[in-house]
Formats: sequence, structure tokens, C-alpha cells
Amino acid sequence: MTDASWVPVAVVASSLLPGLVIFALPEQRRTLRTALNLAGAAAELIFVLVMLWNVGRYQDYEARLALLPGLELVLRADELSLLFLTLSAVLWAVTTVYAIGYLEDSPNRSRFFGFFSLCVSATAGIALAGNLFTLFVFYEILTLVTYPLVIHRGTPASLAAGRSYLMYTLPSGALLLLAVAGAQVLAGPQDFVGAGYLKPFAAEHASTLVLLFAALVIGFGVKAALVPLHGWLPQAMVAPAPVSALLHAVAVVKAGAFAIMRVVYEVFGIEFAATLGVLTPLAAVAALTIVYGSWRALAQDELKKRLAYSTISQVSYIVLGAAVLGPVATTGAVVHLVHQGLMKITLFFSAGNYAETLGVHHVSEMDGIGQRMPLTTAAFTVGALGMIGVPPVAGFISKLYLGAGAAAAGQWWVIGVLAVSSLLNAMYFLPILHRAWFRPPRGPWPEDTGRGRDARPMLLLPVLLTALFSVGVGVFAAMPWSPLDWARLIVRREYGGG
Repeated sequence: MTDASWVPVAVVASSLLPGLVIFALPEQRRTLRTALNLAGAAAELIFVLVMLWNVGRYQDYEARLALLPGLELVLRADELSLLFLTLSAVLWAVTTVYAIGYLEDSPNRSRFFGFFSLCVSATAGIALAGNLFTLFVFYEILTLVTYPLVIHRGTPASLAAGRSYLMYTLPSGALLLLAVAGAQVLAGPQDFVGAGYLKPFAAEHASTLVLLFAALVIGFGVKAALVPLHGWLPQAMVAPAPVSALLHAVAVVKAGAFAIMRVVYEVFGIEFAATLGVLTPLAAVAALTIVYGSWRALAQDELKKRLAYSTISQVSYIVLGAAVLGPVATTGAVVHLVHQGLMKITLFFSAGNYAETLGVHHVSEMDGIGQRMPLTTAAFTVGALGMIGVPPVAGFISKLYLGAGAAAAGQWWVIGVLAVSSLLNAMYFLPILHRAWFRPPRGPWPEDTGRGRDARPMLLLPVLLTALFSVGVGVFAAMPWSPLDWARLIVRREYGGG
């Protein structure tokens, strides 16, 4: 193992090893469990920052493990993997603090945090996957280790949500296995490369490549919640708030979108995918998902379900940007990977604070909640305005680049989709803000804990931090090392500009 190859392995292991120890801890060992959780999150963040700094200075990080001839597990840090990995590491650290505070009096905490840590490792493996086989392996591990989190409460509703989750993800995993095997048979062992590696096979296997693209997108599209593969996601909202944040902002849904980007840019190559004619159907599915998710969000009174349909819509912005040929749209797609995560986790943390502090789970119960929980509601407001696309929150930057990219590519209909979606975003978020800030409370809250004017510190600090991040990456988008600056670096590589 070279001096650099151990670092990607350490990133994956930094949460795996503490997680295995946490499984064995008795419930009363709260201090040790907390220390292991925080130590794992801190170690991963340190390793990621080291790689981020050195990859920017052209240091290579790669680890390989040969399983069979022509079949390798490859962990490699490139610009795209590090963008997703940095988002994951930062938000996992914040979510760990939030989860510790949220579940401090709950049963089965060792089981929860054990699987929680395994999810961190699986997500890191997805981010660092250097070939399609490695991506598939960690992607399926993520399916298995998130299932216990979805059903954590053990209620009939959570068990039903878990069954739905498996009914969607297990068949898609089987389809992915066939697709990965097909790519391996067709092209042999291949690592991800900036312009894709399947173009040389177009002359004799064009139809096969179209089917292969469809199989990969469908397989990864389940976790990305593309319509009509989205049905599991709203049901999964019965899980605790930290799990909801995990599903929507950090791991599962974002992993699906990230994997589709790998397929478009580094298995097929964006320009070759365009010549195959597969980008237009992908863009159409993404556009349908964007409008459908926003439309369904309007009818949801349960706050977390409204946010779930919002996620279905917002994550498809990433897929839509990936399907529009051109560097500007690609920049919008890549940077929205980060921006959506920051804003969505802020919203789910806020929803968790309302539920844990006041017992509020529905929009109709939120009248005057800004007076009772002003800091949490201020953070929720930031996330909501960002989703609508109000400057200077991060969502404005994403939509600006997606719209400009569509115009540059002559895809004016995409701008129409973005406009309709933003209008619908405003229609399902602004009434919540009006209720929260401008209506008087209806009466006593369902379950007021009476602990002060807002949530407990371990619940409040994470949501304020992610809200600050959501504004900061928008205000300082033009600065070096910002998510937008890093997205531009990725796009230069994908389009062959250096």
C-alpha cells in the first residue's frame, strides 16, 4: 500500500470501526457511545479535508483490491468524488450532533448509531468509488444498512415503510447487477474517466448501450426518487428526524443522483450520451419529477411529507442539469448536489425540532410557531427561501446556472420547467412562513416541553449552522474553494478543458 492509498480506506473505516464497537455497547454507556460517534465523524472530516487540499494540488489518492481477475474494488479521490464526500463528511458531523440530542432518551440507541455509522461508511464508499463495480457494491450496502434506520421505531407504519423501501430498492439492485455485468462484459474492467469509456463500442453495440443506459438510470433512479420510482420516499418519513435528514440531504437520495451523474459523465460521457439520444428522455423524466413532486407537495399537511415531495422535485434538478448538454448546466447540476443538501437538511432539522419540542407534525398546527421557536423558524425560513430560489441563499445560485445553461444549450423548455417549479415551491413554502410568523397561535401546543423559547442546544445549534452554510455558500459563491468554484473545476475536466 502506497503512502497515499491508505487515506481513502481510512475515510471508509473511520465510521465503520466505531460503528462496529457501538453495536456492542450497552444502552447505558451514553458517554462512550457519544465519544465514538463524534470521534468517527471528526476523523472522517479530517481525512477528507486532507484529501481535498492535496487533490487541489494534484496529489493522487487511490486504493485497489483485486477480488477476481478483471474485478477490482477501487477507491479513488477525484474532484467529483471529493465534492460529494466533503458534503457528506460535513453534514454527517452535524447530523451526528443532532442525532445524539434527538435520541438522548430513546431506546435502542446503540443499534441506531451502529447502523448510522455504517451508513456513513457506505456513503463514503459510494463517493470514492473508482469504477462501476465498486459503486454498485457500496450502493447495495447502503440499501441494507439504511433499512434498520427506516424501521427503527418498530411501529406498524415504520415496518410498512421498510417493506416499501425494500420492494423498490431490492429489484432495482438486481437490475443494477445485470447492468454492471453487462458493462463489464462489453468493455472489460474500466475505471471512471472524464469523457466516459463506452464510446468505442458504439458502432457495433449502439442498441445495447441504450438499454444499458436505461438499466443503470432505472437502477440508480429508485434512490434518486425519479417518477415513477419515488413511492418509497414519502412513506419513509415515519422514521426519526435524523434519519429523514440522512435520507434526503446526505446519503440515499443524494447517492442516487450522484450515481446517475457518474453514469452520464464518466461511464458514457456527456457528448456520447447526447449522440445516443438518451439525454432527452432522461431530461423529460427529470422535468416530470420536478413538476410532479412540487405539485404533490402542495396537498401535504404533514410537514415531513411536504418536505419529502419537495425532495423528489429538488433532487431531480441535479438530474435535469446533467441531461442538458453544456458546461453551464453541468455546473448548476454539480453545485446543486451541495446546495440542495444544505438547504434540505436545514428544513428537516427544523421539522424535527418542532416535533420534539412542541409535538408539531403538521402544517396546520404551525400558526404562530415563529413566536415560540424563533431561531428554529428563522432557519426554516432560510431553507424554504433557498428552495424557492430567493437570493442570496444557495438555491438561487443553482437555479441561475441551470437556467443559464438551458438557454446556452437552446433548451428553453427547461427554463419553463424551472419557472413552474419555483412558482410551486413558493406556493407550498410561503403559506408555511405566513402561518409561522404572522398568525397568532391557536392555543396550547400539542406537547410543549416547556424547556424555553426554542429547541435544546444540541438540536438548535446544528440547524443554525446548516442555515448559515446555506446562506454562506450563496453569498460567497464566487470565492475560491466555494462549492461553485469546485463545480467549475469538475466541469473543466468533464468537458476536456483541463
